[in-house]
Amino acid sequence: MLATKLNVAFYGHVRQYHNIRAEIDAGIQEVLESGQYVMGPMLQRFEKELADFHGTKYAIGVGNGTDALWLTFKSLGIGRGDECITTTNTFFATAEAIWIAGATVVFVDSDARTNCIDPGKIEAAITANTKAIVPVHLYGQCADMKAIRKIADKHHLLVIEDNAQAIGAHGDGFRVAELSDAVTLSFIAHKNLGTFGDGGAIVTKDPQIDRMVRRLRNHGSDKRSCHSPGYNSRLDDLHASVLSAKLKHIEEWTELRRRWASRYNVGLASASNITLPYEAPGYRHVYHLYVIETKRPEHRDALLQFLNEEGIDAKCHYPIAIHQQEGFPWAHEARIVGTITNSERNAACCISLPMFPELTEEEVDYTVDRILEWDRRAQ
Repeated sequence: MLATKLNVAFYGHVRQYHNIRAEIDAGIQEVLESGQYVMGPMLQRFEKELADFHGTKYAIGVGNGTDALWLTFKSLGIGRGDECITTTNTFFATAEAIWIAGATVVFVDSDARTNCIDPGKIEAAITANTKAIVPVHLYGQCADMKAIRKIADKHHLLVIEDNAQAIGAHGDGFRVAELSDAVTLSFIAHKNLGTFGDGGAIVTKDPQIDRMVRRLRNHGSDKRSCHSPGYNSRLDDLHASVLSAKLKHIEEWTELRRRWASRYNVGLASASNITLPYEAPGYRHVYHLYVIETKRPEHRDALLQFLNEEGIDAKCHYPIAIHQQEGFPWAHEARIVGTITNSERNAACCISLPMFPELTEEEVDYTVDRILEWDRRAQ
């Protein structure tokens, strides 16, 4: 047993800033001196870097990840009368964005191991009104995009990847953005690529999506003083400068996340009352979150409380599935197809352990030690 109590933070973005402070400060200073803070050259630079990173032609910076989703839906003409298939064990914004666009959310179950959408459940949910499949790359691992693309092609459906949590991930023989019509990203501070506030983007190979989102994000304008109905959702140049500085380090940081995940995996292998994250063969999990599950739902809150009392800032993502939220807009006739046992189990049993590149061996080992102590008591 480790003798000294530690305080282990959940987020590491302040440490990250200290590590690359000179690069970030230089980019911010460049923007401040330029006098161009919105829709300026720094945004254009970051958009090109982001597109290059994904191997796409286009990237469009917007206000946040939720806007990235519904602006993409709008650009593709998805709206009232249409249906979009997704999962319920994710952040509320995925379904919320479908609702904002005016479409109907259709929930299917997740895969029992990856917790991403189960391709085997999708076809039963397809109707004449189905317009798109919206897989979420949950916790940092890709959904099975090969299977999803095959289903989409068979039924002539769009695919929009919600990649708020898995920048830099890939599957077995495919990259994010390779098998979809568009990919949406979130840059809120705690993401693998995060700014000091909020931000989002869409990456795509489709010139129509690029053209439409650029207009929609800027009051329907692609020419000064000329407008059509649109919105105000622009990634400003200060945030773009932070993201540009950080993008250069994303591969290094991803490998550190994978290192800490491996250390958790080895250290917790003997625990009998929890299940560890599953990485599908051939996939690259980028561990936005390192999520364990207690084998019994009644153990989840007990373990979480124990860890918090021991100084470990563990959290739950996401303890209330979307269809179980009181605030879900059922007036828009969201529906569930089949049982969603796996999603509900994930929501009831999940605990996210501290996971960020700037963790230390001591912090990871202390977290492992405390979980093993709880596990012994729970026998």
